[in-house]
Amino acid sequence: MRPGRLLLATGNAHKLRELREILQPLHIAVAAPDALGYVPAVVEDGATFEANAIKKADAGLAATGEWTLADDSGIEARALGWRPGVLSARYAGEPCDDQANNRKLAAELAGKADLLVQYRCVIALARPGQPPLTWAGTFIGEFLTHPRGAGGFGYDPHVLIPELGLTVAELPSEAKHARSHRGQALRQFVAWLTAAPGATS
Repeated sequence: MRPGRLLLATGNAHKLRELREILQPLHIAVAAPDALGYVPAVVEDGATFEANAIKKADAGLAATGEWTLADDSGIEARALGWRPGVLSARYAGEPCDDQANNRKLAAELAGKADLLVQYRCVIALARPGQPPLTWAGTFIGEFLTHPRGAGGFGYDPHVLIPELGLTVAELPSEAKHARSHRGQALRQFVAWLTAAPGATS
């Protein structure tokens, strides 16, 4: 069964924009939390991206009764044992911002020979009367100390795609979505929804 509307349970305006852009071809109504009077103030204390994504999706469903899609994502550096991971958004402590997080990661990677980083995303779907479903995506790059590009958000200006010679922040939105961890996970969700019994084109 296909929902008439899908709640995107995030308070992050950048993530909300990306989710909407990637889901646009699905031709399904998507709602931001504020359109439903919902404030997504979930404590993200899960040990994994999956746990946090499910927690956010379940909270949205419980508050609104709507099918709810939630994202948890972050960056992982191989040289740091895959940190910051689930702490990516608050890596420099709270309160913090993108610049502080990037400064901390740059300082920790200074002098490291291995600069491989990967973005990871888990998308969770919560539906009435059903267990949650998840889809995941991974996007590998190389960390740059000096940021480049004005697009994207978060760590994007510091993540180089070696084969393109461009950072994620230098990619047009469409090109970013075609490669990104979030784009990968959402395309899996779209494929599932399209193939689900009762789905229509």
